[in-house]
Amino acid sequence: MIEKNYQPADIESRMSRIWEESGAFKAGRPERRDAAPFTIVIPPPNVTGSLHMGHALNNTLQDILCRFERMRGRDVLWQPGTDHAGIATQMVVERQLMERQEPGRRDLGRAKFLERVWQWKAESGDTIVNQLKRLGASCDWSRERFTMDEGLSRAVAKVFVELHREGLIYKDKRLVNWDPKLLTAISDLEVQQVEVKGSLWYLRYPIQGKNFSPDDPATFVVVATTRPETMLGDTAVAIHPENERIGHLIGQHVILPLVGRRIPIIGDDYADPEKGSGAVKITPAHDFNDFEVGKRHGLPQINVFDREGCMALVDNEDYLRGLPEGALMLAEELHNVDRFAARKKIVARLEDFGFLEKIEPNTHMVPHGDRSGVVIEPYLTDQWYVDAKTMAQPAIAAVRSGATSFVPKNWEKTYFEWMENIQPWCISRQLWWGHQIPAWYGPDGKVFVAETEDEAVGNALGYYVEQEVITPQQGREMAQDPAKREGFITRDEDVLDTWFSSGLWPFSTLGWPDETPEVKRYYPTNVLVTGWDIIFFWVARMMMMGLHFMKDAPFSTVYIHRLVRDEKGAKMSKSKGNVIDPLGVIDDFGADALRFALARGAALNHDIKLSPQLVETNRNFATKLWNACRFAEMNGCEKPDGFDPVNARETLNRWIAHETSRATREVTEAIEFYRFNDAANAIYRFVWNVYCDWYLELAKPVLMAEESAAKTETRAMIAWARDEILKLLHPFMPFITEELWAVTAKRDQLLVLAEWPRKASTVTPEQIAAMSMAGPGDPVIAPAMAALDAGDFSDPAAEAEIGWVVDLVTAIRSAKSEMNIPPATLIPLVLSGASAETKERAARWNDIVKRLARLAEITYADRPPEGAVQLLVRGEVVALPLKGVIDLSAEKARLDKEIVKADADIKRVDAKLGNEKFVANAPEEIVEEEKEKREAAVARKAKLQEALERLKMAS
Repeated sequence: MIEKNYQPADIESRMSRIWEESGAFKAGRPERRDAAPFTIVIPPPNVTGSLHMGHALNNTLQDILCRFERMRGRDVLWQPGTDHAGIATQMVVERQLMERQEPGRRDLGRAKFLERVWQWKAESGDTIVNQLKRLGASCDWSRERFTMDEGLSRAVAKVFVELHREGLIYKDKRLVNWDPKLLTAISDLEVQQVEVKGSLWYLRYPIQGKNFSPDDPATFVVVATTRPETMLGDTAVAIHPENERIGHLIGQHVILPLVGRRIPIIGDDYADPEKGSGAVKITPAHDFNDFEVGKRHGLPQINVFDREGCMALVDNEDYLRGLPEGALMLAEELHNVDRFAARKKIVARLEDFGFLEKIEPNTHMVPHGDRSGVVIEPYLTDQWYVDAKTMAQPAIAAVRSGATSFVPKNWEKTYFEWMENIQPWCISRQLWWGHQIPAWYGPDGKVFVAETEDEAVGNALGYYVEQEVITPQQGREMAQDPAKREGFITRDEDVLDTWFSSGLWPFSTLGWPDETPEVKRYYPTNVLVTGWDIIFFWVARMMMMGLHFMKDAPFSTVYIHRLVRDEKGAKMSKSKGNVIDPLGVIDDFGADALRFALARGAALNHDIKLSPQLVETNRNFATKLWNACRFAEMNGCEKPDGFDPVNARETLNRWIAHETSRATREVTEAIEFYRFNDAANAIYRFVWNVYCDWYLELAKPVLMAEESAAKTETRAMIAWARDEILKLLHPFMPFITEELWAVTAKRDQLLVLAEWPRKASTVTPEQIAAMSMAGPGDPVIAPAMAALDAGDFSDPAAEAEIGWVVDLVTAIRSAKSEMNIPPATLIPLVLSGASAETKERAARWNDIVKRLARLAEITYADRPPEGAVQLLVRGEVVALPLKGVIDLSAEKARLDKEIVKADADIKRVDAKLGNEKFVANAPEEIVEEEKEKREAAVARKAKLQEALERLKMAS
């Protein structure tokens, strides 16, 4: 028995338990042993994470695909798990220690600190997993993985060692994004560009051989910089070779102000002759562009900061090299001074000596650490790198060949642009939590890379015995007693970038490097669902690693979804106060309503505008479905065993079978092509408009009549269509559909494992008729049976009749609305020049049409009466005589006025969109909002003009 009121919270907790206890989501079910596999790997959320709206969208779309394919009979593995999230997790535990006033990380030491992290993970690390379960994610939770599980750690070590052996992993001194607060290199993804109101300092660099005078421009070169504190590390000034104004200075030298070091003036295309003074300072150790210029010209790299962003000059050999005698005073004065405090001192000194020409206000983007919040420093350090350029080539080829394709396809261009210009991948992080780099160093710095410590120690000791650095006896003693080799052989303290281990996710989670049955069956995966922002960081890494180690691309399709924004199109952020918490939304409206709202908005290449009100609308849809099923139950609607809609005789019932078949085709094809919004909106329209508003409404007179064959058939058909709806809707709204499936009939099977409605092909009435007349072996039977087996039902005659009723009532209601006629007002209808077929339909459906369209009467005439508004319904004219019902002149004047307003709205938006400055500078969401306003105004104007034309014809 269906409860009177729909209560999502009660249903969701109960259904989650039923699914888990039944093992419904498990891959490799015995009955699916011979089924084709379908695999998706979850983008592993950070173990520190909490469900946000991006997670909700991403996992809803994955779940739609998994439930869809599971119902189509595939052996589905949706591989779940979490990422260890090096920086984030280490920060959480360090903050916890501080709040509890316990010893900090360095006081505890590495081993004790890592114990605390594992303890935290055991206590709190499953928060996000439980939240995903609340959303309804149908992952195989029995196979949950963590990027630091023992098996995955073994995979990481093997990959590192093999890539190092092949020369694809190496150590190098390069610039990295350095976080002076967290004291580690970070990835580009962990850097936020923040707009800052700063300054642009114009500095005078004296030309060597000329007597510097601030009043004589011929004695100096002007450079502009936003970071005057880095000038102490300048090793050149660059000018564009084609700069006619100052290009003649190329080849000369300047004297670095305050420092006194002689540095060259070089010619390089990097210097824009149209920007600033045309000359730029080159600081290879503190700017990524300058680093590349420095490589091209063989310039020295002078790092003037320490790890904490303070000046480090006194013991800095690179800085002191070539320093004129007596120039050490500045180094001592600035030593250990914070970079921003040093900036003020340096600028003041420059001004004192006449080297500061001017200062201009300058708003520019400054990189900040997304977790620490401090300004990121381009910092020159020794780090481990992957030769991403080499590894990217097969990954590029895989997409170019179509082995892997992006949906939408335009993201392939983004992928190619980045992959073809890929830089070395810095994989080392100066953290304790993570996969410690499997490299050990000997006393002379020689590195020994191995999968295990025993292997590395054995290799190292063998090497040093051979080199006669130690004796064979010492080697044996060190091998047997770790205490005796302490200080002689030490492990690299750094850990690997989390993207390194998550790049192995599609195969490490399946048991690789062992040749497990799971690797053979579920790799490669079918589709990856992810956001555009990690194409470079995760998608690219998985492509490179999968192709290198598995010799096959990790997925055949990459579906890229856009952002979830607020209802006005603004990006959600805590600072704006517009963040929508998915868990709060689920508490208020249920997980099904949130999932359906997200799916209905997930159009290709469009961000989703979401509001609690929109979710509430979809909660109302769930209530509509609930009430429709209750109506069916209260009217005794049950599907008898063996019921086949093909055998229905009533026109209305054949029509709903036809419409159900069409909805099945639309929903199935839309999901197959990743048009989630089209699929969701198709089932929404079918349930609300076709099934509830029309079919059940038109069936009421039959249900209220005496028992008859028509009534029995209608009850069965209502139940059959309801079941098909529950199947089609299940991937989007799993909780309510599973509940209704269970309570509407005695089922042997959960809906999650039920058979998907078979997609319609084209079966004509002629084929059906021919089948009934054909004898055994008749060639007409095979194609018709094949079409029926595909789940098709097509009855154009039933669609023509019921479709006419629907279109007629809809047209009358719309006309009333456009003319401002109250819905309850009874008006006459004249069928003008109606065909015999239409007259017969009108007679059969007379009472129902009059009731639904609120008509006083239906009459016939050869032509429309004077003063009647004419409507075209399926090729025939119907007329609404409105003289005396409305003031035609006043209504025309009102419509004229509304059209003028619509025109004004269109012109106002066109003026904005035609302004190049507005389009270039306005936020993307504002431009999109204006475009939507224009579309709405154009549509409104078209409807108004159509109504006006009808009135003119009536005059």
